[in-house]
Amino acid sequence: MIEKKELTCINCPMGCQLSVELEDGAVKSVTGNTCPRGDAYARTEVINPVRTVTSTCIVADGDKPRVSVKTAAPIPKGKIDAVMKDINAVRAEAPVKIGDVLVKDTAGTGVDVIATRNIEKIA
Repeated sequence: MIEKKELTCINCPMGCQLSVELEDGAVKSVTGNTCPRGDAYARTEVINPVRTVTSTCIVADGDKPRVSVKTAAPIPKGKIDAVMKDINAVRAEAPVKIGDVLVKDTAGTGVDVIATRNIEKIA
C-alpha cells in the first residue's frame, strides 16, 4: 500500500513543500524539493525524525544564573521529553566553558548535552 506524506523542508529559508510516497514503510519517492538537501531531509523525517534540542541549565555561583545548552548532535524526536528531563536535572557549578559536557549520553542516545556559552565564577 502506498502512503503519501506532506512536509515543509526546514533546511533553508525556501521552505519547499515536499511530498513523500512510502511503500511498505520505505521511501519510494520525494518531490517538491529544489535541492538535494530537501530530498535527504524528507527521507529522514518520515523514517526516523531527529532534532537538535536547545535549552538552559541552572548554574551555581556563576555570573549568570543559567547557561544555554544544546545536544551535540541531533537526537531521535521521540526522545525529546527524556532529554529535557536530563537537562532540567542539571545543576552546573561555575565556571562553565563553551563545549563543556553537562549531560553525558543523554537519555541513552549516545549524544552529550554541551554548554553553548561561558559562565564565569563569582567570588
